[in-house]
Amino acid sequence: MTKQPRVTLQQASIRSIKSPTLKSPVSHGLGHRAATAETASFTTPISCVPYARAVTGMEIIGNAHTWWASAAGVYARGHRPERGAVLSFKSSGGMRLGHVAVVSRVVGPREILIDHANWEGPGIRKGTVMRGVSVIDVSPENDWTAVRVQVGRSDEAYGRVYPTNGFIFNRPPGSIRMASTGEAFEEVAEAPAQAGPHAEHMAEAVRGLNIDAAR
Repeated sequence: MTKQPRVTLQQASIRSIKSPTLKSPVSHGLGHRAATAETASFTTPISCVPYARAVTGMEIIGNAHTWWASAAGVYARGHRPERGAVLSFKSSGGMRLGHVAVVSRVVGPREILIDHANWEGPGIRKGTVMRGVSVIDVSPENDWTAVRVQVGRSDEAYGRVYPTNGFIFNRPPGSIRMASTGEAFEEVAEAPAQAGPHAEHMAEAVRGLNIDAAR
């Protein structure tokens, strides 16, 4: 498979990051802010938590591995990716504080692109913001509870399997996702993802990655 390079890097820096003064998730419109809304002036190294807060506007405090529990009852959570959602990584291995990343694009049932900060890798300095990083779901049930993340600048290599909790959405629990039709908002009926050439290729790639990881 030949992929077009996706990853872009920005040495993370900001003069000051303050979370938006939201007391609770927004309850109208799309329910979340655009993924690029708060990324204007990063100028000093930044960790994943303040970056995710600044980009999404979610008011969750604490280390990344506590976000899933902290979001309960305040923000909607689930196992289907959406643009602008936060992917919550569990504490594991050398990543004892967990990790959070913002979904910038849903490529297919088994692949998303994320923007995140402070994810070290070959040639990547600590505190760097990376955009358009590929993440693939390798969970047996396609529920995004186990993922592999694109390594460094490589558009072909993926790292080890990381356990994840799922996705946190910037809207209240139990709310319905809405989409704009230009004049008004209407409820979105989420149909099952249709299989296509890319989806079939990703399924085959995931099977191959799982076989490699088991060796």
